Amino acid sequence: MKIKVGISSCLLGQEVRFDGGHKHSRLCTETLTPYFDFVPECPEVGIGLGIPRKPIRLIGTTDAPKAVASHDNTLDYTEKLMKYGQKKAKQHDDICGYIFMKSSPSCGLFRVKVYGENGYPEKGGGRGIYANEITDAHPLLPVEESGRLTDPPLRENFITRVFAYHNWQQTVSEGLSHKAILDFHVRYKYCLMAHSPKDYATLGQMLADAGKSEPNELGERYFTALMTTLSQIATRKTHTNVLMHLQGYLKKVLSADEKQELAKIIDQYRINQVPLIVPITMLKHHFANHPDPYISKQAYLQPYPEDLSLRNAI
Repeated sequence: MKIKVGISSCLLGQEVRFDGGHKHSRLCTETLTPYFDFVPECPEVGIGLGIPRKPIRLIGTTDAPKAVASHDNTLDYTEKLMKYGQKKAKQHDDICGYIFMKSSPSCGLFRVKVYGENGYPEKGGGRGIYANEITDAHPLLPVEESGRLTDPPLRENFITRVFAYHNWQQTVSEGLSHKAILDFHVRYKYCLMAHSPKDYATLGQMLADAGKSEPNELGERYFTALMTTLSQIATRKTHTNVLMHLQGYLKKVLSADEKQELAKIIDQYRINQVPLIVPITMLKHHFANHPDPYISKQAYLQPYPEDLSLRNAI
């Protein structure tokens, strides 16, 4: 079953931009489409603006900008875009991620130009009106901009979060229990450790007292901490730490030469000589020959479909 993910319509090649064009993303339409069921939205078209149309821009302050026509500041579309965003946030409560068009006054996530009274862009920029409503309504939802997805670590992080978010929603749909939460945590143990060893330890402490909380209340706290932890970009240092932990499960079954080879590959990854896929592939090979029931549960070795090839460039 594909995972539902929201997306700006222009990224799928739909000709909905102000100039009648699009911003087709082959990453989305070719690489991700086999796994994501994209839910396209164009807020400008959604509120009744035509194609083509006069462009809009953000003016005012970065924390509360207004969306107006670029040729006439009296044509204010802010409220319409806000209400449209609120409507879609309720309607699409089953999505597990969102890919927004960068720099858009409606959909941009980061550093969208906001023009001050002096006519110049305000420092730091703001967030698109529609995107702001979606993220306010779903603060834990994995979101990213199209442009940032060209960066391998950011792309890998976003897709890791989408699959984790989806897997958690499946767990919730099957009925939360203390055991279900603990089983999920076991599954994501090394993923969490790779993103933040400190926060992984905090989550462990939270679950050590699991019996003191009702499953639904505990689940809400756990999910918040889970997504917050996974939003941090894993580093070579933290990945190396996890790889060495996994190596430890093989110490009694590998030959001296195999141990030496695996240790060498992990160190080569640590010093940036090979990508993450190399030690991961070797570990998966050894665990295929020497199955371990605990490791077989771990999402870390394959947190998303292998043919996405996300670990080839990190």
